[in-house]
Amino acid sequence: MTTIGDFMLGGHAACDDLFAQAENAAGDWPRAEGALGVFRDTLLEHIAMEEEVLFPAFEDESGAAQGGPSETMRAEHQQMRALLEQMADAARAHDERRYLGAADTLLMLMQQHNMKEESMMYPMIEAAAGTRADELIAQCRAIELRSAGTCTCSRHGAATA
Repeated sequence: MTTIGDFMLGGHAACDDLFAQAENAAGDWPRAEGALGVFRDTLLEHIAMEEEVLFPAFEDESGAAQGGPSETMRAEHQQMRALLEQMADAARAHDERRYLGAADTLLMLMQQHNMKEESMMYPMIEAAAGTRADELIAQCRAIELRSAGTCTCSRHGAATA
């Protein structure tokens, strides 16, 4: 049986790999924009699983919504979205310094964020979900399927850009 944590860790690994490809493409702007787009789609899919499925389930079961840990995670997701936009703007402007600066900030944020999710948030969600864990994973998989038509990442069986 796959746990929520195990399932979501696969998403973290996929995002890490795709981020590295986008960062390493800096300066080769057509490749960077393509790699950044694939990374962005994959990260936003992962965030959707958390914000549309896992966090609401946790909040419903635990009663910890406003001011709770999922609120902090959502705020960090917003920061990630803003940094993705900064990277995209820098890529369009062919500004390697800004691109890599935003990438460095995003990497630090993602590392800290993932550590909190893996050590605290996912175990709390798993405990709150109880017997609903398989149902929640199925709902997350439905988000993957919803994205599969537009995502070209290897997680969906297609070649990475």
